[in-house]
Amino acid sequence: MKSCEITWDLESLYSSTKLWDEDFAKLEALAQEFAAYKGKLAESPAVFKAAIEASDAFDRLAEKLYTYAHLRSDENTSIGVNRARVDKICAKLAELSALEAWFEPEVMAIPDDRMKELLESDELAFYRRSIEELLREKKHVLSECEERLLGQLSDVLGTSGDLFSTLNDTDLRFGKVRGEDGKLQTLSHGSYRRFLESSDRNVRRNAFRKLYNTYEKFRNTFAVTLDATVKRHVASARIRKFDSALQQALYPDNIPEAVYLNLISTVHNNLDGLFDYFKLRGEVLGLDKVDMYDLHCPLVTECKKEYDFAAASNLVQKSLAPLGEDYIRNLKRAWSERWIDVPERQGKRSGAYSSGCYDSFPYLLLNFQNTFDDVFTLTHELGHSMHSFYSRKYQEYHYADYEIFVAEVASTTNELLLSRYLLQNTDDHAFRAYLLGHLADEIRATIYRQTMFAEFELGIHRAVWDGEVLTADFLDENYFKLNAEYHGPFVETDPQIALEWARIPHFHYNFYVYKYATGMSAAIRLSEKILSGDPSAVEAYLNFLKAGDSKDVLDIMRDAGVDLATPEPIDAALKFFKGTVTELRKELSFI
Repeated sequence: MKSCEITWDLESLYSSTKLWDEDFAKLEALAQEFAAYKGKLAESPAVFKAAIEASDAFDRLAEKLYTYAHLRSDENTSIGVNRARVDKICAKLAELSALEAWFEPEVMAIPDDRMKELLESDELAFYRRSIEELLREKKHVLSECEERLLGQLSDVLGTSGDLFSTLNDTDLRFGKVRGEDGKLQTLSHGSYRRFLESSDRNVRRNAFRKLYNTYEKFRNTFAVTLDATVKRHVASARIRKFDSALQQALYPDNIPEAVYLNLISTVHNNLDGLFDYFKLRGEVLGLDKVDMYDLHCPLVTECKKEYDFAAASNLVQKSLAPLGEDYIRNLKRAWSERWIDVPERQGKRSGAYSSGCYDSFPYLLLNFQNTFDDVFTLTHELGHSMHSFYSRKYQEYHYADYEIFVAEVASTTNELLLSRYLLQNTDDHAFRAYLLGHLADEIRATIYRQTMFAEFELGIHRAVWDGEVLTADFLDENYFKLNAEYHGPFVETDPQIALEWARIPHFHYNFYVYKYATGMSAAIRLSEKILSGDPSAVEAYLNFLKAGDSKDVLDIMRDAGVDLATPEPIDAALKFFKGTVTELRKELSFI
């Protein structure tokens, strides 16, 4: 491929920075147009509709401006003028936010009888869903004065999370560990996983000990920050008249607490499959019991297969063929229209992501290095981008953004389809074992581990709700007990794992991790339906991609054939895990 074909085409968004500047100059006028409707929403359905349209026009242009700025900056973070453009749009949006803040309080203040009349009008029929979603919050909204006060305190109330990030990401130093080559290497958050994947058990053990010896020194500080975060969640729930912190966290997505609790109970009912996997891991490693630092090293020598970008692209397209001709035709646009920035280079932002807006391609940033994992990263990010593509193609701007609850479903479905394609097209027992081990580890980490996190998070919020203080001793004791329960008789639950709670940033995110588990469970169910050959399953999946935010997330998933309001998809996913472990055991017997 030519170099121009493996970088993204941002000129389709703005062909020059002059055009970006011209659009930037329009922002304030659009904000003022929206603000002009303040105090008038209840006058007529036509006025209410015009106000929503004005708000959408502002948001749509703001997203386009920000998308171009951040993508251009990420191409080379060392170019100051591109970074300055990001700062410029962010500062402008912060400045104009005051012109938008009036809308929700004014909607809430409209008397019920008048609101009923407005919602029954033809003019507001399209927007009825989003207005009703906003009104659902009404019983939890405070007075204008109280809301303003909480808004002014938001930065202060969020300090505990900032303190955690600063301590964990900036101030901690873990020292150095000898690698397999005998040379001292720096231990960091980024390198820790690589050490745990080492085939040398001493390397794994030493990295584990070194890391948690450091956390031991700061455990009380980490406990104070987590205690403050959970107290903030609990206080907010009480102030807004929720029955629990969990209820408040799930409320915006209209998720019943039963979904969260079903996840935990269903995983507990299927722990035997996880224990069997740990037993197999011990057998392969020659250990009666594996330790916590033995859970990440590959059971088969690391896959040495390499794929250049052209080969990876071809493989991904073949693996996604079960999604049908329409999907593949649109998928190929990622290459022909240059959605993807492929190569690693000096100054480019690290990692990988899918980004974009309603008026852009669903761009992908990669740092492709021809590894096997890079192929999975490519298909994962394409899953996000195709979800965005279909949502934006089939939904008006107002309903085009899908919720975080379903954000990982399409990307994980792509990965599962790639895994099954690779397994179906190789007779190499070692490669099959590697693939199955990779798949088993992904499910273990995404469903079992994230559910354990979710249960711990629920427990500490309930404890604070009941007046408990989250001391380091309390957190250590409860985390260790839960970790032992989830790992069972074939894992030596190392005493130092009691400190793991201190290094998990998601515990400051307010009940986020359960979405990883439900998303993976949904993806397993969907991929099995797609591979069954039933055309209606593919049609249902494409309709899921097209749905955007046009319905509640549980209804969208139910239409796709996955009812996350019941334990069935979780139970089916964990049965799939058991089957994967059985296949893995069989393949390992041949090598």
